[in-house]
Amino acid sequence: MAFNIKDPVTDRLARELASATGESLTEAVRAALRERLERETRPGRKGMAAEIRRIQERLARLPVLDKRSPDRIVGYDKHGLPR
Repeated sequence: MAFNIKDPVTDRLARELASATGESLTEAVRAALRERLERETRPGRKGMAAEIRRIQERLARLPVLDKRSPDRIVGYDKHGLPR
């Protein structure tokens, strides 16, 4: 089955990847799709997202110990320069 890329940005990206890797256009697209599919279907991927959410929720419940702004704590003025 033939694959026809009609989107100019996608076509350009595929050609840039093929040029950068020295692969044919088909090889570059195949490798990119395989790598993406492996990342998306990797065991534990969903578990990691859930773990990150749990950590974020736990951090959000922590009390604020210093009412100063982050810039004030670090020591920057309103222009982003050190005091």
